[in-house]
Amino acid sequence: MLVLCYHALSDAWRAALAIPRASFESQVDYLLERGYRAATFTEALTAPPAPRTVVFTFDDGFCSVLEHAFPILSARGLRATVFVPTDFPEGKRLLSWEGIDHWRGGRDEHELTPMSWDELRRLQGQGWEVGSHTCSHPRLRRLDDARLLDELTRSRERCEEELDVPCLSLAYPYGDVDRRVVGVARHAGYRVAATLPERLPRARPALEWPRVGVYSADPLPRFQAKVAPLQRWLVGRPAGEWLLRRKLERGG
Repeated sequence: MLVLCYHALSDAWRAALAIPRASFESQVDYLLERGYRAATFTEALTAPPAPRTVVFTFDDGFCSVLEHAFPILSARGLRATVFVPTDFPEGKRLLSWEGIDHWRGGRDEHELTPMSWDELRRLQGQGWEVGSHTCSHPRLRRLDDARLLDELTRSRERCEEELDVPCLSLAYPYGDVDRRVVGVARHAGYRVAATLPERLPRARPALEWPRVGVYSADPLPRFQAKVAPLQRWLVGRPAGEWLLRRKLERGG
């Protein structure tokens, strides 16, 4: 099973987390040509539809996911999962936390617009899964026990209130997780949760499921290498990065 982590789609925004539309479309088609079938995150972990299952996950709830990723996936009959920090959809308050705040106040500030609850319900109506990404997108390991439980519980409850279905899935902001965080996530009622490790581990507990991060600096040859069954376990390791460089040097 292959679980991918995206954030935003944009042809103009020069952020590492913003994928050009054509690049995303090429990546999707590359996987479909190799026999992958798409599923939501919870479905893939509890009842995968095929041996070659791919999950497209989108962290943060950027409006560009609805504007650009949804049409590309929908045209191919595919569903995905979006993980939402629940403090932001109400009133479309601009997304704001460590790592993206420097884009505020400039020409690209509009890229920080989140989806509204109505827009998230639209995705849900098309078979997408909407999971929790906490309330405010903090680094969870820095929180004390009380605030950690509050972030995880209130975000799950808000998703359930707005979407009228159980919220079973979570993505840890920044991939910031340890045993304590996993234990609190379990206590808060989550069944599955997504991480974003620099190196993919071989152990894959349901509450620490690793994803492959995809960024603007991943041209198709690098993407192909990152998702290859063997090489994906080497990304972030010296041998794996050497293989990626060689692949790019040879033009794929």
